[in-house]
Amino acid sequence: MQPITLIIFKIIFFSFTSHYVTVCMIKRKEVTIYDLANKLNISVATVSRALQNDTVVSKKTKKKISDLAEEMGYRSNHFARNLRQQQTNTIGVIVHELNSNFITCVLAGIEKVTTEAGYDLIIAHSSESQKKEAANANNLFHKRVDGLIASLSLDTTDLDHFKCFVNKGVPVMFFDRVEQDGNNTVVIIDNAKCGYVATKHLIEQGCTRIAHVTSSLKRNVYSQRYKGYQDALFDSGIPFDESNLIVNDLSEKAGIDSAMEILRMKPLPDGVFITNDFVAAVCMRTLKERGIRIPEDIAIVGFNNDAIGKLIEPPLTTINYPGIDMGEIAARNLINHLKGISNIHHTNTIIVRSELIVRKSSLRKETRLP
Repeated sequence: MQPITLIIFKIIFFSFTSHYVTVCMIKRKEVTIYDLANKLNISVATVSRALQNDTVVSKKTKKKISDLAEEMGYRSNHFARNLRQQQTNTIGVIVHELNSNFITCVLAGIEKVTTEAGYDLIIAHSSESQKKEAANANNLFHKRVDGLIASLSLDTTDLDHFKCFVNKGVPVMFFDRVEQDGNNTVVIIDNAKCGYVATKHLIEQGCTRIAHVTSSLKRNVYSQRYKGYQDALFDSGIPFDESNLIVNDLSEKAGIDSAMEILRMKPLPDGVFITNDFVAAVCMRTLKERGIRIPEDIAIVGFNNDAIGKLIEPPLTTINYPGIDMGEIAARNLINHLKGISNIHHTNTIIVRSELIVRKSSLRKETRLP
């Protein structure tokens, strides 16, 4: 049995800590310009002008107000002020994933331009779900973003969830994964041309049985790269065989599964065009583990120019997809529209440069690398 004094101490200590936690959890009242004005016995208007660095207020008074604001923990309410001006100085961004070197580069490009222009970003990701994409769009609409930049999820079938922005006059720009129906402003690369160039390179290396590993053909990026692949085969007199087409997601498992499916093909392909560098790297690793020599047995071309392409052995031939450029171009065009410098509705499609980067994974012929 515990001594009575120890029991009393525990009760008192518990009571004290519970009270302390309760007090700490109570949100402190926000300091306002009225509090500052009352403390200094000056007008609210003077405080407001001083905090906005108005030259009407003397330097001495500004310093007094600034010092007190810092002491009392005053925070300027930019959000309320911007709402009065019918703007929030925020740009919404919806992406289909965050675990992507390409998307990271796009976001870096967007952030560079928006920061320089004095805009904040609110970033949301759909996890490849139209339902989540629609919820994100609704959330950003109610946060009153001044503009929206978005890349669609794999299963997005319509753009109804973006109509609220259009109806309210809030500009929307789509990048990478888009709907090219002529009604939206989009920033893309020429995916069909890139698919053609990638496949043509394999043909020039002597490949005649070329498999194609891609993702949902509902999305423009993959359907157009697929078309480029088909066109390159046709122009080179190589029959198209649908059994050489593998459609999967962009996961590590997809890379492994694709490699196993390639190994089951009869005859074995001598070239593979894969529309994602990460999937290509996993696929290469799996093939090599099962005795396939790259590029001697199978030459491989990827897509995106992700950092992983330089790290694997042999280094991966790929299409350079400049995410930073795409982010900067999308953000700059959107902000110029918001500032009245240009009108994004006058240009439906903006095409960003892209190019083939040749590395050892596809070189079956003697070619000197730069």
